[in-house]
Amino acid sequence: MSNPALRANKLFVQTFGTTADDLYLAPGRVNLIGEHTDYNDGFVLPAAINFHTVLAVKRRDDDLYRAVSDAFPGEIKEWTFGQEGTMDPDDGWVNYLKGFTAAMAASGLTAKGLDISVVGNVPLGAGLSSSAALEVAFGTAVNDCSQLRLSPLAVAQMAQRGENQYVGCACGIMDQMISALGEQDHALLIDCEDLDSEPVHIPDSLSLIIVNSNVQRGLVNSEYNLRREQCEEVAAHFEVESLRHVELCQLEAAKSDLSDVCYRRARHVLTENRRTQHASHALEAGNISKLSDLMAQSHASMRDDFEITVPEIDTLVEIISQVIGERGGVRMTGGGFGGCIVALVDHALTDAVVEAIESQYATKTGLEATVYLCSASAGATRVNEEVY
Repeated sequence: MSNPALRANKLFVQTFGTTADDLYLAPGRVNLIGEHTDYNDGFVLPAAINFHTVLAVKRRDDDLYRAVSDAFPGEIKEWTFGQEGTMDPDDGWVNYLKGFTAAMAASGLTAKGLDISVVGNVPLGAGLSSSAALEVAFGTAVNDCSQLRLSPLAVAQMAQRGENQYVGCACGIMDQMISALGEQDHALLIDCEDLDSEPVHIPDSLSLIIVNSNVQRGLVNSEYNLRREQCEEVAAHFEVESLRHVELCQLEAAKSDLSDVCYRRARHVLTENRRTQHASHALEAGNISKLSDLMAQSHASMRDDFEITVPEIDTLVEIISQVIGERGGVRMTGGGFGGCIVALVDHALTDAVVEAIESQYATKTGLEATVYLCSASAGATRVNEEVY
């Protein structure tokens, strides 16, 4: 039973002994370009993907939440709205849900309880934001079931706040925002300072390919938070709120006043913001050779200045680059230290790319890669089981 909606309903009945009222889903995401720029109030260009977290829910008359995941069937997690307590790391996935209700309570909002079953096919630990899909699907369900009339952007902001303050990951707004606001066949150019967004059509001639390196991502949260602190250190040096307000010429002039590490971290962010804006224009115009160059520059910057790639990821990028040349772009995507690469590839080269990965990657790294052929998806919504 591969359909997540069918599985969510079945798990709900098995767990709670009754049928659910509604189904909600939210997609994972892949970031085409603009890495570690979101928490610096910069620009990002993500796309929601056709891998989802699906929730089956039933309204309750009290403030109790009961949740079960297909990853741990039979293990029901419970909490009361506004009484989430401190985070227990052993609670794992449910902390993302508790973080959302804790953020709501802190904002003065109230919501009735829900019984929930959670099923998903967003690959876990791959950097495709299964956590944001979970948060946003849950937030969309709470918003709808309690008739709060929050906008999709407000749901995304609440989810980010919960993850920052309750889960303890200092993530930016990108993951939650694209999961909530994604558009079919489009990426979304997001200005993370004022949260404006603009859909950017992905040409029909391109295949969207995500490849999981299957490198275990062990230090993601600690290294992610360290990178954020380094960026904030540079912003403080210039007495501005974020690196968004620093020009590249200012950074170069102050190079001797900064540590080499902090200088390079900031250089990545400032140049990545520029690349992301240029890449959105290239994608919209169908200028694939320009997009190819910008994605290559982005990867080199993540490798050399931000130092978040690993040899296996670099190997994947090299393998694919040799196949596609200027007929597509490829780069690491996500927080780094393993995870995935993203490639936009001329349809005619799709099979050749997959073949090159299968024939070379394991030989060079000792690991098997997982290839996902994706499409850009719409954002979070209530769904019918029949049409999922």
